[in-house]
Amino acid sequence: MRLKNVRALSFDLDDTLWPFQSCVDRAENVLLEWLRDQVPETRPLLTSTAVIKAYRNRAEVKNASSLGNLRGLRLASIRSILADAGGDIALADQAYDVFFEERLHVDLYPDVLPALEELCRHFPLVALSNGNGCVDRAGIGRFFKGVVNPNTTGVAKPSPQAFHAAARIAGVEPHQLLHVGDDFALDVQGAMDAGVNAVWLLRDPSFPVSPVLSEPRPGYHLVARDLHRMLELLL
Repeated sequence: MRLKNVRALSFDLDDTLWPFQSCVDRAENVLLEWLRDQVPETRPLLTSTAVIKAYRNRAEVKNASSLGNLRGLRLASIRSILADAGGDIALADQAYDVFFEERLHVDLYPDVLPALEELCRHFPLVALSNGNGCVDRAGIGRFFKGVVNPNTTGVAKPSPQAFHAAARIAGVEPHQLLHVGDDFALDVQGAMDAGVNAVWLLRDPSFPVSPVLSEPRPGYHLVARDLHRMLELLL
């Protein structure tokens, strides 16, 4: 079965084009080492990256109204670490830059490059993410016509405005856009609520897939294990 009436695609980034947790884990380890080296007062407190994660989680709880501000939440957690350790809070921005530089280093899933190279020959592509990953730093910026995220447009999934912004950048109507993402609530349900069809990309082979949801249906979504399967349905 082929997908019809698709004129453009939008892609989530984290856990869709690259694994998210591994790059954050690596970045938090770099942050840990930098803080322990540059701010010796933090050494008794920062016994492992689990402490970094705990402070980040605590920042989310304390700043529930700012969950879309990823930089702000990470900075708040770093400032709390420095304050509790008796270090210089003015170093928080420098520490964040060290963290973020490493966070931008990602490892693409194997199917991503060949799929994007083929898809961009047939469709305009737009990156649509709630995160702060960077397609240029990932080496795939050349495939995308534009980027939609809270920093660039002030809107985030699952708001219909986010999907409509992606459609505008691609130059199509919402019903002509196909969104690809790993998160059902943000990517799939959000897309459908915006009048956009979606591919639920389930890379985890242990996650069960209902056969009913594996085929495209008008106004609904389909499920794929990788981008190769999606290419088969599109081209």
